[in-house]
Amino acid sequence: MGAQEQGTTTENHEMKRSLKTRHLSMIALGGSIGTGLFVASGSAISTAGPGGAITAYVAIGIMVYFLMTSLGEMATYMPLTGSFAAYSTKFVDPALGFAMGWNYWFNWAITIAVDITTAGIVMNFWLPNVPGWIFSAVAMILVFLINALSVSSFGEAEYWMAIIKVITVIIFLAVGLLTIVGVLGGSAIGFHNLTTKAAPFVGGMPTILSVFVVAGFSFQGTELIGITAGESETPETSIPKAIHSTFWRILLFYILAIFVIACILPYTSKDLLGSSASDIAISPFTLVFRRAGLAAAASVMNAVILTSVISAANSGMYASTRMLYSLSREGYAPKIFGLVNMRGIPMYALIGTTVIGAFTFMTGIFGTQIYQFLIAASGLTGFIAWLGIAISHYRFRKAFVKQGHQVAELKYHAALFPFGPIFALVLCIVVIVGQDLGAFAKFNWQEIGITYMSIPLFVILYLYYKIRHKTHVIPLEQVDLEPKTRGESWDAGKNK
Repeated sequence: MGAQEQGTTTENHEMKRSLKTRHLSMIALGGSIGTGLFVASGSAISTAGPGGAITAYVAIGIMVYFLMTSLGEMATYMPLTGSFAAYSTKFVDPALGFAMGWNYWFNWAITIAVDITTAGIVMNFWLPNVPGWIFSAVAMILVFLINALSVSSFGEAEYWMAIIKVITVIIFLAVGLLTIVGVLGGSAIGFHNLTTKAAPFVGGMPTILSVFVVAGFSFQGTELIGITAGESETPETSIPKAIHSTFWRILLFYILAIFVIACILPYTSKDLLGSSASDIAISPFTLVFRRAGLAAAASVMNAVILTSVISAANSGMYASTRMLYSLSREGYAPKIFGLVNMRGIPMYALIGTTVIGAFTFMTGIFGTQIYQFLIAASGLTGFIAWLGIAISHYRFRKAFVKQGHQVAELKYHAALFPFGPIFALVLCIVVIVGQDLGAFAKFNWQEIGITYMSIPLFVILYLYYKIRHKTHVIPLEQVDLEPKTRGESWDAGKNK
């Protein structure tokens, strides 16, 4: 196949298919290994006990697996940049695609600011007298440059940063297991902490549900594999490989890590309560390394967490830039954001996203109330994106069969359809509703408003487009299943 057919010629100024299978695997893996595992996992154990934490992470992990296979089935059939917003437009309702796209772009644009702010906090661990915003500004410039060079520079950066995180987890598991049996850190600890006092399950189902939220945030980022589909060299083979290898690694890493932490530190330990990067000195990973006799544990983990937050900001910049590009190509955003330079980078979308991320960061310094509002507004957007993936896949498969196709025609089959997307849909709703049940119990409307702000914002976007363009849910027999190339628009089914 020639370059013209692949949609990668510089004359056309289109996206370049430069991401390899190893890039995709590490992008998905690295996207889910970060502060959620290194720091917040301790608070999950403290809240629900070791059994409750493992149960929550397994349940959310299974849900994410179904979502990834759903996304994989659609992405191998129709590999598009900005994929799951595109699929919402094509397979469900253009209004849903509009709302999904802007919702996801907003989520990552705001998250970039959170991550670069965190990078400043982490650097203050070593250099407490230097203003954190200086380090954050450097991190923002670094992330911009990585994304501005080429898609392969993004892929390589993510690959090596993910490698650092994976090696850290493997070393942690090895050190932890050796500490449990007494090879390191003195006498054997054994497994009695798993059943101490109210363990392994503490607080019953309500606390497990509350940990679902923590687990859900930890796994967010795995859907990035769908965003990369339009720039993958061989999406038909690399996406399925990345999905399967990534899922098992993630689940194994999280379950084993929680098991090791829970064995060494009882759930009653106050050291498990830290949940942010500023709590690195009491990160469960740091504590386990110290217990094994590694004196430099805090500095080592601080360096790893710095890598994690820069990786998260890098992924966020890529995801939001590609989503803004796709929104523009569809006519949902100004046309300028759909222009691509000779290196295959949508530079105007990148600059626009960077400006919003920098603005959000500046509000964190000069207007903390606006900053907190923006963070709250983006809180549930990742879960809303997952809902959209589940709905889109259910409709895609139904339309595929309805129009006389055989499932055997698909290059990749999602697991256990229709159970998979239905299970993911139900569990996502449970997690969203369960964000802050305590606020409902106390009728604290202010807290409810802050926690659930993402939902009315999404509904407003959906209704705005639906009313303005008079769209409707596309009948299954009218869903456009013609596989588009990466360079084509995904406007099929729009009802203007």
